[in-house]
Amino acid sequence: MSLPPGFLDELRNRVPISRVIGRKVVWDLRKSNQARGDWWAPCPFHQEKSASFHCDDQKGFYYCFGCQAKGDALTFLRQSEGLEFIEAVRMLATEAGMQMPEPGPRARERTDRRTRLFEVTEAACRWFRLQLQTGAAADARAYLDRRGLDAGTVELFEIGFAPDNRTALTAALREKGFDEALIVEAGMAAKPDSGGAAYDRFRGRIVFPIRDGQGRCIGFGGRAMDPNARAKYLNSPETPLFDKGRNLYNLGPARAAVAKGQTLIVAEGYMDVIALARAGFGAAVAPLGTAITEDQLRLMWRISPEPVIALDGDPAGQRAAQRLVDLALPLTGPGQALRFVMLPSGQDPDDLIKAAGPGAMTELLEQARPLVDVLWARETEGHSFDSPERKAALDRRLHDAIAKIPDELTRRHYTDEIRRKRRELLGGYWQDRKGRQGGRAQASGRPGRRGGGPMPAQAPRPMIALDGPRAAASLLEGACLLICALRPEFVAAHESRLERLLPQDADRAALLHDLLTGDDSAPGRRALESLRADAHLGLTPRLIEAQDRDSAETILTNLLDRLEAQRAAGAEAARAETEIQGDADEGLTWRMQQITRARHRAERPDMEDTGDLNEDRDALQAQLDQFISTEIWRKPPRR
Repeated sequence: MSLPPGFLDELRNRVPISRVIGRKVVWDLRKSNQARGDWWAPCPFHQEKSASFHCDDQKGFYYCFGCQAKGDALTFLRQSEGLEFIEAVRMLATEAGMQMPEPGPRARERTDRRTRLFEVTEAACRWFRLQLQTGAAADARAYLDRRGLDAGTVELFEIGFAPDNRTALTAALREKGFDEALIVEAGMAAKPDSGGAAYDRFRGRIVFPIRDGQGRCIGFGGRAMDPNARAKYLNSPETPLFDKGRNLYNLGPARAAVAKGQTLIVAEGYMDVIALARAGFGAAVAPLGTAITEDQLRLMWRISPEPVIALDGDPAGQRAAQRLVDLALPLTGPGQALRFVMLPSGQDPDDLIKAAGPGAMTELLEQARPLVDVLWARETEGHSFDSPERKAALDRRLHDAIAKIPDELTRRHYTDEIRRKRRELLGGYWQDRKGRQGGRAQASGRPGRRGGGPMPAQAPRPMIALDGPRAAASLLEGACLLICALRPEFVAAHESRLERLLPQDADRAALLHDLLTGDDSAPGRRALESLRADAHLGLTPRLIEAQDRDSAETILTNLLDRLEAQRAAGAEAARAETEIQGDADEGLTWRMQQITRARHRAERPDMEDTGDLNEDRDALQAQLDQFISTEIWRKPPRR
């Protein structure tokens, strides 16, 4: 529906955003400034202890410096409550005491139709629950007793029963005034293709109501009592209310439990969720009879940044985990992770809890494996790698999988972890897409040229003019390579950081390759000689050779810190340049402060980080424009 101009602005002005958010968080009153409407709290969208979630009543805006969630009061309601836009507007209007504008005829008709469909599903839910108390449901009650579901659990989850009668529910709903077309549209009955009267979809089944995040009944799942039934479980069909790929069973209660600190557990079915809830694990959900979809995965992450996928340890559970790996990798990143629990073979959560108690489930949750472990297991378990071709095939599969991760930092950590696992399994090196290797460098340098011995004579290259960040980065990069050539024992400890240098100069790239693999190439030797001859780096050999191991490694570490900080600052400055064309927000300010602080620490490791970088704004801006403009060793050697 369309809203009149100014309606949303008036709505936001009437209700302070802190009042809306305050129902979901506990404000840190030491950090907050209530008089100014400046509020801080631990973020409700990801688990944390520090107050990095900021809310500003004057701007009507919130921002989390941890997970980057941001928006206004309507955005918060939609993210935290799972509401549609108009539903969030309606809820905020009620709180503000404002009358919702009258919808147009078509919008009013759609709203009225959905309201009537909800009335049908709620009436059906009540009817199913009543049927569970009848004589026809004796076998269903006995089954629930065998599964350990007491009367309180049955009541809590509103479990019902659909008798084995073709038209019982349809007739009952028609008696309540619902016409047949509405009953069919709600998914409670089906119309034969050949015509004729509608018939009930659920017959001879234990029925589980499925509710959305607002607690409204959108559909049902039914378990057949007949062991020979064609489908053991049957869900409502797709309707205007029910989309099985975009909802989760037990969504509302699970979200409330996560808000109280519980871990979100994703089980396979309704009975698994109920068993977990009975054992004290209230933050349990399940997909609705299908494999987890992308929409369901995003819905889980709106509840918790790291759900635990609890799957049966049988082959079907293993296959489900492998499919989920492919689904999750293109979506994963900071604040959107998964962990996996594989239950003992032949056991579901109910069996495990009955056999070993809730403590056994808690122990499994504490040992949940990250997504990268499941990826590695999928690609290696049951495989033999006794030939170069098989090893290359493994490398290609892993690279193709990791390449799907959109976040660069996450992708880098995956690469580091896969490299570590590969060495443990096979030894040797990790081959990247361009044929470069990352492996353990030799513990000591080769005699002669790579160890600092005589080199072929070449005319020294001219001194690099340090008149910009790019030249400064080149000098820092050269110093790192030269130190590693002089002290090759440092390569293994700093391998992952060295691989990220990615020199643009072909000779330097060859030298880096030689350092990482222990090779000795002509381009690498040329690069090393050029670095030794550079005027700015001329003192490096004597300086490094005069230091003990710890002092020399400290110099290398500081150079790498400075280089990474300078490159990160350049990337962030470019990003800020595009963002600053719009409205600057707290996120941009915070990122610029963090990158500047990192560069302060890199340039002066002994400097105390006071955390207050606002005292000299001009100096900060100058540092963002240019990282360093002086030589590393201050003075070049005299000729």
